[in-house]
Amino acid sequence: MPYDRLGTAAEFDQLYDQRVRTAAFGWLSSQRAVHGDVLPRRPLLEEGFEFRGHQIHLVGPQGIFKPRTMAVPLSITTTPSGPYNDAFGPGHVLRYRYRGNDPDHHENVGLRTAMTYHLPLVYFHGLLPGRYFAVWPVYVVGDSPASLTFSIEVDAEGMRLASASTRVWESADMRRETALRREYVTVETRRRLHQQAFRERVLKAYRRQCALCRLRHEELLDAAHIIPDTEPEGEPEVRNGLALCRLHHAAFDRFFLGISPDYTIQVRPAILAEKDGPTLRHAIQGLHGRRILLPRSRSDRPSPSSLSFRYDRFLEQAAAL
Repeated sequence: MPYDRLGTAAEFDQLYDQRVRTAAFGWLSSQRAVHGDVLPRRPLLEEGFEFRGHQIHLVGPQGIFKPRTMAVPLSITTTPSGPYNDAFGPGHVLRYRYRGNDPDHHENVGLRTAMTYHLPLVYFHGLLPGRYFAVWPVYVVGDSPASLTFSIEVDAEGMRLASASTRVWESADMRRETALRREYVTVETRRRLHQQAFRERVLKAYRRQCALCRLRHEELLDAAHIIPDTEPEGEPEVRNGLALCRLHHAAFDRFFLGISPDYTIQVRPAILAEKDGPTLRHAIQGLHGRRILLPRSRSDRPSPSSLSFRYDRFLEQAAAL
């Protein structure tokens, strides 16, 4: 039966709810295998998937979203432009804002019910308009009406869906193990989220094509750091990034080629002198002396100081080989 709002406890069919969540997680896994970590809102997440003759949508206009056939929310969403400042706070929890200022708004009640029943949800973190980093399962573990926020923890994918009855019997050691696992998973999730945010911003700036060869297949594109992120100056900013296909990313990282501060591609002399097949000739040697594709916005173009830093390293490597 459809639920326009949260039903009573008697109406809450836990078995059906668990099956829908399991199906949703499986469907998201299959979509991530196709699209990568960042999923498009339209049409993918808005259309969702079919389950027992019903369309299960994953997102809606509101941040706390519940499909009509479910009694409790299935997902929570943060949009890139607000209006809420949802973010990972100190420790290993996400602070997620209430819907509005009324703790008893039915959507807030829905998340509180998810917390009571230990129900896993999907968290969609907006990176750019229409582009979402999907994380699941996440759990509501705290509720603060004073600050109008819920506390959300990330758990490891593949963990079983735990019902309230099974959670009652968890030992203290099991709870500590769960807490440590979630802390580790959340740290890893934050790292992946920052990587994907950097990638999305860089690919957008370069119009989703390789700056060297113009390849447009997004599945084969990376956001490469000009100054590596292992260096103190290697900030995850668009001006320190290049959109590169996998081949040219590897060639750039291993100093087969460099990019001078005037945006000109320079191939290492030893590589230019090699005799090999058409891939080396056209994909690497043929780039020598060309200018890279630049973002249209000057504020997104590679920083000359970053390019100079990296180009000096390239020259050192070229002289040593």
